[in-house]
Amino acid sequence: MMKGIAASKGYAIGKAFIKKDIEIKINKLKISDVESEIKKLNDSLNKTRDQLENLRKITEIEVGKEESLVFESHQMILDDPEFIDKAKEIIRSNSVNSDYAIDEVRNELVSIMLSIDDEYMRERAADIKDVGDRIIRNLLGINNDVNISEPNTIVVANDLTPSDTAQLDKSKVCAFLTNIGGRTSHSVIMARSMEIPAIVGMVDITETVKDGDVLLVDGVNGNVILNPSDIEIDEFKSKIKLYEEEKEKLKELKDVKIYDSNKRHIEICGNIGSVEDVEQVIENGADGVGLFRTEFLYMHRSSMPTEEEQFNSYKAVLEKMGDKPVVIRTLDIGGDKKLEYLNVGEEMNPFLGYRAVRLCLDRVDIFKIQLRALLRASIYGNLKIMFPMISCIEEFRQCKKILEECKCELIDEKYDVSDSIEVGIMVEIPSTAVSAREFAKEVDFFSIGTNDLIQYTLACDRMNEKVSYLYNPMNPSVLSLIKMTIDGAHAEGKWVGMCGEMAGDEEAIPKLLEYGLDEFSMSAISILSAKKQILDILNKK
Repeated sequence: MMKGIAASKGYAIGKAFIKKDIEIKINKLKISDVESEIKKLNDSLNKTRDQLENLRKITEIEVGKEESLVFESHQMILDDPEFIDKAKEIIRSNSVNSDYAIDEVRNELVSIMLSIDDEYMRERAADIKDVGDRIIRNLLGINNDVNISEPNTIVVANDLTPSDTAQLDKSKVCAFLTNIGGRTSHSVIMARSMEIPAIVGMVDITETVKDGDVLLVDGVNGNVILNPSDIEIDEFKSKIKLYEEEKEKLKELKDVKIYDSNKRHIEICGNIGSVEDVEQVIENGADGVGLFRTEFLYMHRSSMPTEEEQFNSYKAVLEKMGDKPVVIRTLDIGGDKKLEYLNVGEEMNPFLGYRAVRLCLDRVDIFKIQLRALLRASIYGNLKIMFPMISCIEEFRQCKKILEECKCELIDEKYDVSDSIEVGIMVEIPSTAVSAREFAKEVDFFSIGTNDLIQYTLACDRMNEKVSYLYNPMNPSVLSLIKMTIDGAHAEGKWVGMCGEMAGDEEAIPKLLEYGLDEFSMSAISILSAKKQILDILNKK
């Protein structure tokens, strides 16, 4: 038996397909027709752009909007003059082949990024490398796509890029195994959304396994059995049957409401990024929407969404959810999410810089358009407005003041606005958690954004494999801040939700229940299993 990191749950029986990365050999060549070489590069860039857009669309449809963002960042790199214009200058100045020029600039940019002591820049280095590889493969006519023709195929690779994972055909691929990687890599997050079992960090699985080998993949415990006996296969099939039966049984919990011994309603909600995501949340029996990430309304466009466009989206979500609560987060752009048409400039520490509410309070014109749209939509459902990245009480007061200004304007313009909108903040900065009691005197609710709270508390980037071992939701410091937030809110009679990944974490749920968390919000596919776990814990008490 071989063991790795259980990254995406599930069981699979299939035959191994070894994904071999084609080595790209680049030679420096003298060319006589420079303009013809520039045209060749432009053709390759157009092809690369089409491929990335296609991958973005496929990922958005098949996996989810948030997961598709990685391809948007790749498209931005492709349009970066520092990259492409420099390569063209090398071609013109030295009369060399375009694949050599791209490789030279790519390597130089990667080297610069890696020398900067900032994890965001290191991530950007990996993205530049990936985009450079794609351009060069298109120039040289090399196809490195994973083409699977047989059903029940288990992909075995050194690593899978987001591009590789997005192209996996779920009707053919039943699992994947990799030598490297962690639970927080882009590919693993995509696998979980696609419900493909995955085990990573297996060190030398590509050396141990051969094409066509039969594999039993236990994505729950991180175990792999190579060329099993008939008895092992039969036992494994029983496990699969039981697992599928349990999944089916979970559907019975769809309409179940959870109450603790004090008759307090514990809400299990879903996170969404678009109107389309609401259906899956409803299908899984969510008590509401705990987080609507509105930044997706601003992406994949050349200009800001209008008030009317935003109003229609918010109205649609509120109407679909009926009287169930819908927490809508105001624009959270910056850090790893940038808008091409909103030039905010480069920052050494974008995650700690000009982002989210900081940008909105600076660009009140943009902020007011969104707030007006939200207020207009408020009469169509149970709206709760949440401000992200709040670090001090003054920021919240400024946001509330602008919200009230918008409300007065709309009433003067004869628009109807709900009188029962709760206004809260996202707790994702340690300073806010520490001051929770003071914040709770003025806000209506908190929603804990654990993804950033953990990163800021432990000073580690969860997407960086070299330090991902430090990213631990159960770290005592993180737990202390969460408890402080919940206690502070409850002391002032306010409720607390959690919309980060920790809300659906099996290990964390018992502790969060113990602390008295009122609302758990997560990916739609996690809702039913979280309901079962919480019910089991409460029934044992």
